[in-house]
Amino acid sequence: MEAILHSGPVLYTAATLLLMPAVIALRRRWRLHAALMGLIILGDLVMPFYLYATRDWYRRLIEQGELFGFLIWMHVALVFVLYGLYYQQVRTGRRLAATGEGEQRASHRAQARAILGTRLLVLLTGALLVEPAEDPVAE
Repeated sequence: MEAILHSGPVLYTAATLLLMPAVIALRRRWRLHAALMGLIILGDLVMPFYLYATRDWYRRLIEQGELFGFLIWMHVALVFVLYGLYYQQVRTGRRLAATGEGEQRASHRAQARAILGTRLLVLLTGALLVEPAEDPVAE
Protein backbone atom coordinates (compact mmCIF):
# COMPACT_ATOMS: atom_id res chain seq x y z
CA MET A 1 0.00 0.00 0.00
CA GLU A 2 2.83 2.39 0.82
CA ALA A 3 4.36 1.89 -2.63
CA ILE A 4 1.06 2.91 -4.23
CA LEU A 5 0.83 6.06 -2.13
CA HIS A 6 4.34 7.09 -3.20
CA SER A 7 3.90 6.34 -6.89
CA GLY A 8 4.01 9.55 -8.94
CA PRO A 9 1.93 8.27 -11.86
CA VAL A 10 -0.79 6.93 -9.54
CA LEU A 11 -0.89 10.21 -7.60
CA TYR A 12 -1.04 12.21 -10.85
CA THR A 13 -3.87 10.09 -12.20
CA ALA A 14 -5.81 10.28 -8.93
CA ALA A 15 -5.35 14.06 -8.72
CA THR A 16 -6.48 14.65 -12.29
CA LEU A 17 -9.38 12.22 -11.85
CA LEU A 18 -10.53 14.26 -8.87
CA LEU A 19 -9.95 17.50 -10.81
CA MET A 20 -11.98 16.45 -13.84
CA PRO A 21 -15.46 16.94 -12.29
CA ALA A 22 -14.43 20.49 -11.32
CA VAL A 23 -13.27 21.15 -14.87
CA ILE A 24 -16.49 19.65 -16.21
CA ALA A 25 -18.40 22.10 -14.00
CA LEU A 26 -16.65 24.90 -15.91
CA ARG A 27 -18.39 23.86 -19.14
CA ARG A 28 -20.14 27.24 -19.43
CA ARG A 29 -16.70 28.85 -19.75
CA TRP A 30 -15.91 26.54 -22.62
CA ARG A 31 -12.52 28.01 -23.55
CA LEU A 32 -11.18 27.43 -20.02
CA HIS A 33 -12.91 24.04 -19.90
CA ALA A 34 -11.33 22.98 -23.21
CA ALA A 35 -7.87 24.23 -22.22
CA LEU A 36 -7.85 22.45 -18.86
CA MET A 37 -9.22 19.22 -20.28
CA GLY A 38 -6.65 19.45 -23.07
CA LEU A 39 -3.87 19.68 -20.47
CA ILE A 40 -5.20 16.61 -18.67
CA ILE A 41 -5.40 14.70 -21.96
CA LEU A 42 -1.89 15.81 -22.90
CA GLY A 43 -0.61 14.60 -19.52
CA ASP A 44 -2.24 11.22 -20.13
CA LEU A 45 -0.69 11.00 -23.59
CA VAL A 46 2.78 11.77 -22.22
CA MET A 47 2.51 9.33 -19.28
CA PRO A 48 3.61 6.18 -21.22
CA PHE A 49 6.77 7.97 -22.37
CA TYR A 50 7.52 9.01 -18.79
CA LEU A 51 6.98 5.47 -17.56
CA TYR A 52 9.15 4.03 -20.34
CA ALA A 53 11.96 6.42 -19.47
CA THR A 54 11.88 5.85 -15.72
CA ARG A 55 11.17 2.12 -15.27
CA ASP A 56 13.13 -1.09 -15.93
CA TRP A 57 10.65 -2.72 -18.26
CA TYR A 58 12.92 -5.54 -19.41
CA ARG A 59 13.32 -6.85 -15.87
CA ARG A 60 9.65 -6.39 -15.06
CA LEU A 61 8.12 -7.82 -18.22
CA ILE A 62 10.67 -10.38 -19.37
CA GLU A 63 12.65 -11.50 -16.33
CA GLN A 64 9.70 -11.45 -13.93
CA GLY A 65 7.36 -12.83 -16.60
CA GLU A 66 4.62 -10.21 -16.36
CA LEU A 67 4.46 -9.84 -20.13
CA PHE A 68 1.84 -12.57 -20.30
CA GLY A 69 -0.07 -11.45 -17.22
CA PHE A 70 -3.74 -10.58 -17.51
CA LEU A 71 -3.48 -7.39 -15.44
CA ILE A 72 -0.84 -5.72 -17.63
CA TRP A 73 -2.85 -6.38 -20.78
CA MET A 74 -6.09 -5.25 -19.14
CA HIS A 75 -4.36 -2.00 -18.16
CA VAL A 76 -2.97 -1.48 -21.67
CA ALA A 77 -6.38 -2.19 -23.22
CA LEU A 78 -8.04 0.31 -20.87
CA VAL A 79 -5.45 2.94 -21.78
CA PHE A 80 -6.22 2.43 -25.48
CA VAL A 81 -9.96 2.65 -24.78
CA LEU A 82 -9.29 5.89 -22.90
CA TYR A 83 -7.33 7.30 -25.84
CA GLY A 84 -10.18 6.38 -28.20
CA LEU A 85 -12.67 8.09 -25.91
CA TYR A 86 -10.44 11.16 -25.79
CA TYR A 87 -10.39 11.26 -29.59
CA GLN A 88 -14.18 11.05 -29.78
CA GLN A 89 -14.58 13.61 -26.98
CA VAL A 90 -12.35 16.17 -28.68
CA ARG A 91 -14.07 15.59 -32.01
CA THR A 92 -17.52 16.00 -30.47
CA GLY A 93 -16.38 19.02 -28.43
CA ARG A 94 -15.11 20.78 -31.54
CA ARG A 95 -18.42 20.14 -33.32
CA LEU A 96 -20.31 21.33 -30.25
CA ALA A 97 -18.27 24.54 -30.14
CA ALA A 98 -18.93 25.12 -33.83
CA THR A 99 -22.66 24.37 -33.90
CA GLY A 100 -23.98 24.23 -30.31
CA GLU A 101 -26.39 21.42 -31.25
CA GLY A 102 -28.24 19.55 -28.51
CA GLU A 103 -27.42 16.15 -29.97
CA GLN A 104 -23.70 16.93 -29.79
CA ARG A 105 -24.12 18.10 -26.19
CA ALA A 106 -25.74 14.81 -25.12
CA SER A 107 -23.04 12.80 -26.87
CA HIS A 108 -20.30 14.93 -25.28
CA ARG A 109 -21.85 14.41 -21.83
CA ALA A 110 -22.11 10.63 -22.30
CA GLN A 111 -18.50 10.46 -23.45
CA ALA A 112 -17.42 12.44 -20.37
CA ARG A 113 -19.07 9.85 -18.12
CA ALA A 114 -17.36 7.05 -20.02
CA ILE A 115 -14.00 8.82 -19.70
CA LEU A 116 -14.42 9.23 -15.93
CA GLY A 117 -15.28 5.56 -15.53
CA THR A 118 -12.45 4.40 -17.77
CA ARG A 119 -9.94 6.68 -16.01
CA LEU A 120 -11.01 5.19 -12.69
CA LEU A 121 -10.37 1.68 -14.04
CA VAL A 122 -7.00 2.78 -15.47
CA LEU A 123 -6.13 4.20 -12.04
CA LEU A 124 -7.11 0.99 -10.26
CA THR A 125 -5.28 -1.34 -12.65
CA GLY A 126 -2.24 0.94 -12.64
CA ALA A 127 -2.21 0.99 -8.84
CA LEU A 128 -2.30 -2.80 -8.80
CA LEU A 129 0.70 -2.86 -11.14
CA VAL A 130 2.86 -0.64 -8.92
CA GLU A 131 5.99 -2.52 -8.01
CA PRO A 132 6.84 -2.20 -4.32
CA ALA A 133 10.16 -0.57 -3.54
CA GLU A 134 12.88 -3.01 -2.62
CA ASP A 135 13.49 -3.20 1.10
CA PRO A 136 17.27 -2.93 1.71
CA VAL A 137 16.85 -4.44 5.20
CA ALA A 138 15.32 -7.63 3.80
CA GLU A 139 18.26 -8.30 1.49
